[in-house]
Amino acid sequence: MTGFIDFMRKGNLVQLAVAFVMGVAFSAVVTSFVNDLVTPLLGLFGGVDFSDEIYCMKGDCTTGSGVALKWGSFLTAIITFIITAAAVYFFVVKPYTALEERLKKNNDDDVSPTEVELLTEIRDALAERPHS
Repeated sequence: MTGFIDFMRKGNLVQLAVAFVMGVAFSAVVTSFVNDLVTPLLGLFGGVDFSDEIYCMKGDCTTGSGVALKWGSFLTAIITFIITAAAVYFFVVKPYTALEERLKKNNDDDVSPTEVELLTEIRDALAERPHS
């Protein structure tokens, strides 16, 4: 029981909960972006909806008593996944990476020397001093 209590006391649990909530909220934003903006724009070019396409393997699929492969729904899910992944990559990952690189370049200019570098400079300065 003490292991569980220690686990609950750690800050990681709170950070994980916050990350989960933010992930769910971000998922809603990405889903809305894809469904409300990207998909209608793609509909201008094709306008084809595969979600109702099936392949009837046995029986009468129109009444629901047959065995049907719903390949159109699966294809629609794959297309939605690819569009979502592309939207996240181009509108989140690439800008974030570019911003991170820019901030890293600015921080590299302000880097102070390490302890080893400082000690090496002191040693070299002492070695150059004339001995009395």
